[in-house]
Amino acid sequence: MGVLQPTPPPYDPLEWVRLPLVERARLVCQSWALQGYGTPLGAYALHVVKVLFYIGAWIFFCGFTPGLGPWSSIGQWWLEPVAFQKAILWSMLFEGLGLGCGSGPLTGRYFPPIGGFLYFLRPGTTKLPMFRAIPLLGGIRRTRLDVTLYLLLIGSLLRALVAPEIDSALLVPIVVLVPLLGLADRTIFLALRAEHFWTMTMCFVLAGNWIAGAKDVQLALWFWAGFSKLNHHFPAVVCVMTSNGPFTPFAWLRKRMYRDYPRDLNPSTLARWMAHAGTALELAVPAVFLFSGFAGGGWSLLLGVVLMLMLHAYITLNVPMGVPIEWNFIVVYSGFALFWAHPEISPFDVDSLPLALFLAIMLVVLPLVGNLQPRWVSFLVAMRYYAGNWPYGVWLFRDHSYRKLDRLVKTAPWVYDQLDRFYDRPTAVGLVGKVMGFRLMHLHGRALPMLIPKAVDHFEQYEYLDGEIIAGLALGWNFGDGHLHVEPLLRAIQEQCDFAEGELRCIFVESQPFLRSSMDYRIFDAKTGLLERGTLDVNMLRQRQPWGET
Repeated sequence: MGVLQPTPPPYDPLEWVRLPLVERARLVCQSWALQGYGTPLGAYALHVVKVLFYIGAWIFFCGFTPGLGPWSSIGQWWLEPVAFQKAILWSMLFEGLGLGCGSGPLTGRYFPPIGGFLYFLRPGTTKLPMFRAIPLLGGIRRTRLDVTLYLLLIGSLLRALVAPEIDSALLVPIVVLVPLLGLADRTIFLALRAEHFWTMTMCFVLAGNWIAGAKDVQLALWFWAGFSKLNHHFPAVVCVMTSNGPFTPFAWLRKRMYRDYPRDLNPSTLARWMAHAGTALELAVPAVFLFSGFAGGGWSLLLGVVLMLMLHAYITLNVPMGVPIEWNFIVVYSGFALFWAHPEISPFDVDSLPLALFLAIMLVVLPLVGNLQPRWVSFLVAMRYYAGNWPYGVWLFRDHSYRKLDRLVKTAPWVYDQLDRFYDRPTAVGLVGKVMGFRLMHLHGRALPMLIPKAVDHFEQYEYLDGEIIAGLALGWNFGDGHLHVEPLLRAIQEQCDFAEGELRCIFVESQPFLRSSMDYRIFDAKTGLLERGTLDVNMLRQRQPWGET
């Protein structure tokens, strides 16, 4: 097997794709349980190179500050405040270019392996403004003004990164341009990971003692990520990750994640205990760091660092889909640069009322609303990271109607056209089919065997594609946020592609709100609009197999 050759599924993909929905779902889920995505070794190597570039570029930019930069003396300067500031700004640039989260084959992006700037610099590409009718920044297609604003942000970030010191004059253009770009295209706002890096940058601008505010941001990231896992979805995430992890290839271990492989693929007791332990660990990290602030460091600070390393090492080594590897590196670095290097500064030492109010909105109000009413707030802004409780969509194209997507201005071609550069058709179908398995294996995906027959009468006549891949094709970025490929994107694509009635049907499923045991769904026809909306009982989904049987 070559370095680019994926693990083949234990069935003929061309025969599989002609099977009825339930049988197709059963086979692909049983395959995922033992094989995961079947990622080729070359894909992992690509991400290793990317991480090395990410770290090397940060060292390069630090070199513009006297006393920082040489690799040989990194132990002397890596925790300096200006080095941390440059790490945050470089991370924002790295993500905004499309090089970080949501890039590469583990996000269904094969050729080219990134979107990002290939779309954001191209007039005519599809965008999702906050308000379509807003003057100058509205509309569904990127304008030269949109491209100019994006270029200004890239230039402002580079200007700050090569400066000897970071001051407000360098940062103000950045903190102004990010929300402007968000008004013009919410995709770019999310791609910048603005809920993290922009919020941190606001701390640099609004406070003299910005380290206290930055600590608050970091604590919120950990807390809300743990809080969002207080549901029945996360055990399935543990199963999916373990079945896909490059360092957990053992069939006996993967089988133990499930109650009774291959008949019952609900999470086993072991998987549930692992999920509970992971949630407790993610909540313990901010709690211990917060306590260490009152205790003045000491053993509690050391314990916080150990717990943090355990948490992010587990995430990183599993190489989760979406590959937020660089993001996990910056989070760990932040733990050292903020808490380890400055134990004397309390998160409560914010010395700016405007910053305190801003942080209250970004770190408390929006995440709380996003958990209680997830349809209103992106899961990224709500900091509900990798909880398995995401909104998602499935797009169903009848026959060859997907070719109408070629009318969009875009860089990435149809997903099978991308894969045809590397593989024969059976291999390509097997890879794309695994994306269906990934969705079905999560708790929320178990609704699909019920919803797909509501959306289409003859499933075998339709090409199934996850909304994440559609967002990658049309918008140039995707990272698990189903709000990017729901009604606004469907309307934008329909205006440009003009699907006939029945040619494109979409299923949109919303996250489960905290304190509720239900999930809302909608089914749309691209031409005629809403076909059905309803509610799913999460407890009912827990009793079903990924392929729909109880």
